[in-house]
Parts: sequence; structure tokens; C-alpha cells
Amino acid sequence: MSTVTVELPESLKASIEALAAKEGYSVSQFLASAAGEKLAVVLTMDYLRREAAAGCREDFEKYLASVPDVPPLPGDEL
Repeated sequence: MSTVTVELPESLKASIEALAAKEGYSVSQFLASAAGEKLAVVLTMDYLRREAAAGCREDFEKYLASVPDVPPLPGDEL
């Protein structure tokens, strides 16, 4: 494990301490989890941007055109 010193506004620190306690986590566990979640979001967005940039609109239109234009089956509605 590593130690990191982070400067936070007092109000944010108090909110983190309260929420961590409410959820049964230490502040350290709470912040590690929050950092991991943020990292996952950023990495996912990077991946999706790369995939979108590599996509081909013509291929998308071709595959979309092959989908039958029929109403959904009962129970398949959103």
C-alpha cells in the first residue's frame, strides 16, 4: 500500500467522513473505492472513444438496414 496526502476543503472532508462512516467504511477505503470508480469511468470512456473512432458509418448503416422493421414481440417492450 502507498500513502498519499490530499488537500481537501473542510466541508468535503466532513462529507466524506460522514458518508464513509454511514456506509461502514474507513475514509481510506472510501477514497480508494471512489478513485477506483473514477479510474474505471475514464478508462471506459477512452475505450469507447477509440472504438467509435475506428467505426465505419457505412458498415453501421448496412447492419442497421438488415434489421427487420417489425413491431416488438409481446414482453419485449422497454
